Amino acid sequence: MSVTTSTVLAAGGQLLLLLGMLAAVHAPLGAYLARVYSSPRHTRFERGWYRAVRVDPDAEQHWRTYLLSVLGFSLASVLLLFALGRLQQHLPWTLGFTGLDPAGAWNTAVSFTTNTNWQWYSGESAAGHLLQMAGLAVQNFVSAAVGMSVAIALVRGFARSGTDARLGNFWTDLTRSVVRVLLPISVVAALVLIANGVIQNLDPHTAVATLEGGTQHVLGGPVASQEAIKELGTNGGGFFNANSAHPFENPNPWTNLLEIFLILLIPTALPRAFGIMVGDRRQGWAILGAMVGLLLVAVALTTWAELAGPGTAPQLAGAAAEGKETRFGLAGSALFGAATTGTSTGAVNAMHDSFTAPGGGVVLFDMLLGEIAPGGVGAGLYGMLVLAIVAVFVAGLMVGRTPEYLGKKIGIQEMTLVALYVLTTPAIVLIGTAVAVSVEPGLAGVQEDGPHGLSEVLYAFASAGNNNGSAFGGLTSGTPFYNTMLGLAMLAGRFVPIALVLALAGRLASQRTVPASAGTLPTHQPLFVGLVGTVALVVVGLTFVPVLSLGPVAESLS
Repeated sequence: MSVTTSTVLAAGGQLLLLLGMLAAVHAPLGAYLARVYSSPRHTRFERGWYRAVRVDPDAEQHWRTYLLSVLGFSLASVLLLFALGRLQQHLPWTLGFTGLDPAGAWNTAVSFTTNTNWQWYSGESAAGHLLQMAGLAVQNFVSAAVGMSVAIALVRGFARSGTDARLGNFWTDLTRSVVRVLLPISVVAALVLIANGVIQNLDPHTAVATLEGGTQHVLGGPVASQEAIKELGTNGGGFFNANSAHPFENPNPWTNLLEIFLILLIPTALPRAFGIMVGDRRQGWAILGAMVGLLLVAVALTTWAELAGPGTAPQLAGAAAEGKETRFGLAGSALFGAATTGTSTGAVNAMHDSFTAPGGGVVLFDMLLGEIAPGGVGAGLYGMLVLAIVAVFVAGLMVGRTPEYLGKKIGIQEMTLVALYVLTTPAIVLIGTAVAVSVEPGLAGVQEDGPHGLSEVLYAFASAGNNNGSAFGGLTSGTPFYNTMLGLAMLAGRFVPIALVLALAGRLASQRTVPASAGTLPTHQPLFVGLVGTVALVVVGLTFVPVLSLGPVAESLS
């Protein structure tokens, strides 16, 4: 049975409305972000905070010092969150939950510190209100702020000339990201979610009578406040195990569209800030064009796969409705899936394990692409800028010129850092997957045999290595083996690329800007946008095609 025309039109209308909302705020939000990170002034609150933590907010940091600040802050975050998880039963608002086991506490601490938000547990049966608020929600803010700070440091590397590798001040960037950007938008978003039915309270489990005459215990909690920042900060995770498919987190199609909007809001505005800060807004449009082009392809393919998939319910036009919420529809689930894997969000409003084989392959490919379409807050921008450097390098080889990007020459040392960046995540994903399918503890968690079982394991390590956090489903990951392995993948997937990006930013900031000449490749035109998108696809294709052929492709053909 074919999909009805009205279904297709509804899907297209939903996408156009989302794009219109993003377009309306793109210019003002992008300009505001540029002012936030360029202003020499500090608010009264910020000055008080800097005095309390004994930080000089105006001290410029060398890229190594900036990196050490990132690593030191993140290590402290891991230790604090690990302690909260282990000692939960001794804290208030625990709802009677015990502390997390050592491997589980390690995985959770690493997961939320690295902006991954992978959850091996059911939130409503393992995490008390204090852990949710003081641990997980706080990390949703600061881990997102770390990614934004690193992206801005790379932008300064392009914008500055001969600065002895100084990139600004991490503590200033971190504070401004939270106080001036994430917190005010999250407050407004949370109020809108509450007005539309998302709960916000400190209620414990409440006994309610079911329609069948039984009793069910329903948990309340500070959900709207966490829902807002988990989407805005491209964190993911969920207060409840069903994540954004749960009616307390995502009650209706309007909240569903709002949550997708929040996911894409900052990643699509940062290119505007990039263009302003480097003094050429056309460069920001070019980067945004490559991001949006890849995202639209992913949305189209995922929607087609789910709407045209096999189904048994005639009233659903034969589409693959398993694992989707009827209040969102298949198009709403496909759009959410493409957005959450095109960024580093990991929140889901449908079970990706229930997507058709082609649909599951697309969302998996989105993550393997490096989540640059448009990517996580900060991480998407610096990932796309790295690929832009690869594109100008390839173009330079074609015409026999030393490649340049934004007036900075791309030499051997810069390309070495770029190459290491590009190879880091594939190494993490492929090595982790190979180990998991080669040892008994890894195979014990796989639910399905054959290609789908491989896809489950590959998706888990792609999600961890790319700091996404969404789960394919079907894989029993709450074991010491997977908690430990995936935790290591999250750490390496977050901080190795950050170290390489900051080293690259330092080298770029140290260079003198070279004026454009007749032989300089224009990096603001559609040709360059297409070249960047092609480079992204080719790099991923050459790396992951073999394993994708054994997983989603083989399943589709069978």
